[in-house]
Amino acid sequence: MKEGLVIYKIEQVAKKVGLTKRTLRYYEELGLIPPPHRSEGGFRLYTDDHIERLNKLINARDVLGFSLQELQQYVALLEDFSSHRDSLKQLDDQAEKLRRLESVERLVASQIEMIDQKLERMKKVRSEAHQMLVRIGEIKQRTQHNLANQE
Repeated sequence: MKEGLVIYKIEQVAKKVGLTKRTLRYYEELGLIPPPHRSEGGFRLYTDDHIERLNKLINARDVLGFSLQELQQYVALLEDFSSHRDSLKQLDDQAEKLRRLESVERLVASQIEMIDQKLERMKKVRSEAHQMLVRIGEIKQRTQHNLANQE
């Protein structure tokens, strides 16, 4: 590991990101986070990169409601984008660079499409909840009117 790198034990990472140690190990098993280095005693040693990756996953899970499978797709997209970005910097062949950019563009566009589909479903659920709220208000108003007429 690099010198000067801040190292965290699993308990510290769990506390920082708000996950259980079991969930961290499970995310590692699924490939959602890269395996951390191990101490001589076999303890997992995490870095700030792990914490940053976990925070991105938590946001995707909580904000967008991503399933574990969708999180795996999201991680694959991040890794593809990162590897393409690094290789593009070193590529002199402009035609190949354009081909790879188009490939990455398709990956990102498919991710945006999945997010848009989730947003549409969220809008539908919100609309249904809003309709219930309107109906409750109408019933409440009629009930108040009936109550006033009884007095």
